[in-house]
This record gives sequence, structure tokens and C-alpha cells, in this order.
Amino acid sequence: MSMRRVHLRKLLKIVFLQEGPRRSALRADIREDRARAAEDHGEGGGDFYGPFWSDAKRHVFGMHDLHAATDGRITGNARRQNLYPRLRDGFLHWWDERRRWTNAPFVPGRQLGTHFPFPGLDAVVKIDNILSARDGRGDEHYVYPYFSETPVLGEQAARLGLWLLGQALVTVPHEEIRILDIIRGEPFSIDRYPLTGNEEDEFRDRYATLLEEWEALRGEYD
Repeated sequence: MSMRRVHLRKLLKIVFLQEGPRRSALRADIREDRARAAEDHGEGGGDFYGPFWSDAKRHVFGMHDLHAATDGRITGNARRQNLYPRLRDGFLHWWDERRRWTNAPFVPGRQLGTHFPFPGLDAVVKIDNILSARDGRGDEHYVYPYFSETPVLGEQAARLGLWLLGQALVTVPHEEIRILDIIRGEPFSIDRYPLTGNEEDEFRDRYATLLEEWEALRGEYD
């Protein structure tokens, strides 16, 4: 049931892939889902990006040096040696630019996470691992990570993601939410990319089409 219960970052990635890569991604997801079910692992398994994001958040709060942390992660798992340095450099490009505006330390904000039942679809979008940071003035800022090498997170995808985050995180000021394309160090927010008003309909249409394609492909594995 993974495409019907999916992380927002994964959904934004797959739904904007071109047809060939999208089908390959869906087939890989189906195989992984069946393997988890066969081994009775539920939704377990390692998160390739999780250790990096944990280190990045600790860097924000002055608890880690991200260069040293990334080197340590690569030493522990050689599979990280390609993407982790690119994630590090993209994140620091964004973070160092942001730090230019204040010398005050950032402290952790609220821990946020939720499940968003998508309107009109039998599907739930999961939202977690948000970087919540409070600045020296007491204002909280919220950063949702997008890790993927491809596709690049574009304006259209970012608007859909920002719309959904605003709907799901009802206690958070929408203008303080960012989606960060980490490899590119590119942030997206509604002040820079105002919503147009049709995001819900567009997202539903794209997601519904993806679910139809996913269901058809699943039938090939039965």
C-alpha cells in the first residue's frame, strides 16, 4: 500500500519524473513493498538520507560540524560517498547564506509530524523530519527536506508541496514553511512562490493518475 501511504518528498519526486523513470521507480517501490511484506518487516528498513538529515539539524543547533559528521558517515558506509558530500555542500550553501543575517544561536523548535488524508483520494501523505528552529527573536522557522538527485524540485512541484504542508500543519504559519531542495541548496516558500489557487486540484489529478499507474503495475506482480 506504499503509494497510498507515502512520504511527501517521495511523492513529489515520483509524480514529476518522466514516464520511463517514473515507471521504473514505481516498479522498484512495488518490489520493495512486496519484499517487506514477505519478510514481515512492515515499514522497517534503513533510511538512506536519515543520518545525513540528523547531522544537518545538529549542525544548525551547534552540536555538530557537518563536514566532520559527513566524513564519519561515509567511513561507516561507502554507499554514501557520492550523494552525502553533495547534500552537505548544498545544505551548507543555503545555511551559511542564512547565517549571514544573524549571529544569534538557533535552538530547536517544536517537533512536528502528521499524516494528511488527501482530499478525494483513498490515500495518506506522511510528513515528518521537519527542521524546526527558533531564532534569537523567538520566531520559529520550518524546513521540509527534499533529498532527491532527480528530478530537480521545480517551482510547480514546490507549490504543490507548499500547499499540502500548509493544509497539514495547521498550527504553523504558512509563510514560515520552506521546502529545501538540499542538493541544490534551493529553498521554496510562498512569499517567493505564491500559490495560484489550483494546487489542490492539480495535485489530486497528478496523484490519482499515479495511483492508477501504480495499481496497473502491481497487477503484473500478482
